[in-house]
Amino acid sequence: MYNINRRKFLGLFGCCCSSVLLQSCASVPITERKQLSIIPEAKINKQAALAYESFRQKSKLITSGKQLNEVRSIGKKIEVSVSSFFEKKGEIDPTSNFGWDYVLVDNDKIVNAWCMPGGKIAVYTGLLKITKNVDALSIVMGHEIAHAVAKHSIERASQAMTINLGTAVADIFLGGAINRTRNTIGQNTGMDIFQLGIMNPFGRKQETEADYLGLIFSSLAGYDIRESVRLWQRMAEKNKGKEPPVFLSTHPSSKKRIENLQNWITKVMLEYPPIKT
Repeated sequence: MYNINRRKFLGLFGCCCSSVLLQSCASVPITERKQLSIIPEAKINKQAALAYESFRQKSKLITSGKQLNEVRSIGKKIEVSVSSFFEKKGEIDPTSNFGWDYVLVDNDKIVNAWCMPGGKIAVYTGLLKITKNVDALSIVMGHEIAHAVAKHSIERASQAMTINLGTAVADIFLGGAINRTRNTIGQNTGMDIFQLGIMNPFGRKQETEADYLGLIFSSLAGYDIRESVRLWQRMAEKNKGKEPPVFLSTHPSSKKRIENLQNWITKVMLEYPPIKT
């Protein structure tokens, strides 16, 4: 009854997808890079808030002391500076709907920090052994906050949605070849290909973008962003011989990061000086 050849179907499908994608583009604040944004931010933020609350309940958190106060102080300064920056430029504040919160996780073995969509931030005590000072810690926190400001989670989720849809349609017109191959060799063949060919380059672009925006946010908050180079030199020393090949990593190498930071520092200090709040 609904007889249509594959070429015609794919043509119609492509037109529909193109129309949706054109209507679902957003721009990253400051860098103005175009990004895919299909999933509502409110939905992502709600899911993130639930996950964050679950994490808080299950984790060993430090509830007082100098280290926690530093984390909260840095976060608050960046938070206020970012809002003030966009307000003074007469632009929409991308953090206006954030429910900011900061926790310090008591775990010296994990050298990490993250920021969930909506401004939920965790710093691990293991990271503080590498940052060593508030300027370096502000670089890491600025980077993580930049992911949330730039809506990278929404972008990645939107990319995953379109890739999953595209892979499913391709499998239909390949007679189920992708699914059969996956079942035979025990791998998600479609996603493996997309991760190496499409998703990782986007991941690295997002990480580099977060490095740049994070540097700006730290500068706006009044921190010495020259410390970023020394921070990543320490990171490189700690990770010596452990970093995966760049083409398999979603993060730029420490060497590439240091090169980028050295190229950006003077420009950022001149164009994004500490903001009066």
